[in-house]
Amino acid sequence: MNKKENQHVEWKESWRDDYLKCICGFANSNGGKLYIGIDDKGGITGIKKSKRLLEDVPNKIRNYLGVIAEVNLLEKEDKEYLEIKVEPYDVPISYHGKYYIRSGTTNQVLEGPDLNRFLLTKSGKGWDEVFEDTATLENIESDTVVHFKTLKENRIPFLKKEDNLKVILESLHLVEGKNVKRAAILLFGKDPKKFYPGAFVKIGRFKTDTELVTHDTLEGNLFQLVEKVLEILLGKYLTSPVSYEGLYRKESPEYPFDALREAIINALIHKDYTGDAIQISVYDDKMIIWNEGGLHSGLTIEDLKRKHPSKARNKLLADVFFKAGLIEAWGRGTLKIINLIQEAKLPEPSFLEVSGGFELTFLRDYLNEDNLRMLGLNERQIKAVIYVKEKGIITNLIYQELFSVTDRTALRDLKELRSLEIFKRKGVGRKTEYILVLK
Repeated sequence: MNKKENQHVEWKESWRDDYLKCICGFANSNGGKLYIGIDDKGGITGIKKSKRLLEDVPNKIRNYLGVIAEVNLLEKEDKEYLEIKVEPYDVPISYHGKYYIRSGTTNQVLEGPDLNRFLLTKSGKGWDEVFEDTATLENIESDTVVHFKTLKENRIPFLKKEDNLKVILESLHLVEGKNVKRAAILLFGKDPKKFYPGAFVKIGRFKTDTELVTHDTLEGNLFQLVEKVLEILLGKYLTSPVSYEGLYRKESPEYPFDALREAIINALIHKDYTGDAIQISVYDDKMIIWNEGGLHSGLTIEDLKRKHPSKARNKLLADVFFKAGLIEAWGRGTLKIINLIQEAKLPEPSFLEVSGGFELTFLRDYLNEDNLRMLGLNERQIKAVIYVKEKGIITNLIYQELFSVTDRTALRDLKELRSLEIFKRKGVGRKTEYILVLK
């Protein structure tokens, strides 16, 4: 066999009923092929009683799983083997009451929150669309609904004159009759954490990964959390360098305000609310925003850096935030963050799936004049770093021309910038260029 075992291919030397777990996993995932009569190295060992297996295997698959699979008898090197082709199913498939999915070359049984998410996905519903049995309209914070109405009246103009709380929530598909959906509690609830223990935000200021300086815990519905998180980040955790334009004082946060807001909103919208709180860790040189729940199925980290389809984990949350004007278009949040960071001439943010969640890291512009002087750089070197931040590259010849120095002095200055890991060299000889390490 040319192929290797993978998420869609499994080899077994002989049939055992336990392999129905594998077929169950294929049906619950993206389909696959199970081969009987092939060893784990891909060598064909053949099978005995092939005619009996051709009858028994399809019947067992149908009777135990409710799945119709294509079972073919193949022959190679004068040896017969079975090919069992399984298509993906839109409905959940179980074996002896347990649900399996494929993960790499293994079959994993789903339990707890993972099982709940799987069953919801197969049902076509998102977690936030489910009714919260213990909630009523009494759990809704009317002031937040009034605030929502003022945000983007042009997107839902008829709500401008509507004062009936239930009518407003029905128009947003958040309630049906007396039934209140989870999204309503998260968006407009008086105390969402009462229903969902992970519905809050933790912020910490760290000197090192193990040395916590100060921390805060913020609670409230999602509209309140956006404002609370931004307020405390800008007021307590992030410094705002001061500059002057003429007689006017100007303060700019370490990271662009709109990028911060977009990142916080993304974390709130895409969070898995069956898990832990959103965690924001602020360091001298970076800020990390982590939320429970990895990327939605089918998306990759590279997709986030280009235009990609909208795949919101919580569609109702995203829809209401869109109608409120807090997000402009689905699927463009990460692109907007990247563009804003580039405009601010900061290092590109990093995206990572880690610890069962999604992590966004903003990097500070530590290459400012104050920090560069603290490193002991001379004025030429400081101006050279600023030049590369603006132009992208510098060469030995450009350095000489900018500062009216000899080739030897330019080489010495550039070598020191490399030793401090501020610059790195690109190319050789006369074509050598120097760029920032972080770029």
